[in-house]
Amino acid sequence: MRLLSDYNIVMNHKKIIRIMDKYNLITKIRRKNPYKMIMKKNYEHRTFDNQLNRNFKQNTPCKVFSTDITYIPFNHRMAYLSAVKDLASKEIVGWYLSKHLGMEIVINTLKKMQNNKDLATFKEAIIHSDQGFHYTNPIYIRMVKNLNMVQSMSRKGNCIDNAPNESFFGHLKDEIDYKDCKTFEELNLIIDEYMEYYNNKRNQWELKKMTPVEYRNHLLMTK
Repeated sequence: MRLLSDYNIVMNHKKIIRIMDKYNLITKIRRKNPYKMIMKKNYEHRTFDNQLNRNFKQNTPCKVFSTDITYIPFNHRMAYLSAVKDLASKEIVGWYLSKHLGMEIVINTLKKMQNNKDLATFKEAIIHSDQGFHYTNPIYIRMVKNLNMVQSMSRKGNCIDNAPNESFFGHLKDEIDYKDCKTFEELNLIIDEYMEYYNNKRNQWELKKMTPVEYRNHLLMTK
């Protein structure tokens, strides 16, 4: 390109390669840095084995969690809700509503979960997700590791492996008027109010007619 633009010389790139080979000319800036390649390898996205294996029926709170992200359309726009569910109590222990699908949505969800004073410990607890971009990201993996949790992932393209969160998101969308929200702030308020209602006031047949928080306390007392 420089030969053509600066000297008006047309030369095929293959000829240039032959000349470079003849005179042992090497474009140093294109050499691969082995140390950089090693660092890049260390930060690649990765997946984890399915530790849960659809064993959704759990009896010990704070031991097995599932997490996912759902789309919530409102006022011709889109918001994204990330949530973590305790599979024993069905309690939503952390959630975050975002305008974007960047990494902050899952990072802030984990932070809210970490700040949940009702959760005693995360050590060796399983957190299950799909194989989406967020959950295979090195940033998320490192944060889960720092919480001493064990990552588990659904098989690729198998949404049934993460059914608990799909079920919760279905209830949420059936029970709130999210489409009538005019602003993101209004939607965020409604989501927060629903989480409070779901955890503390929404009785469930499969939880012995208790709310998730009541059932969590019940399970802890019987241990």
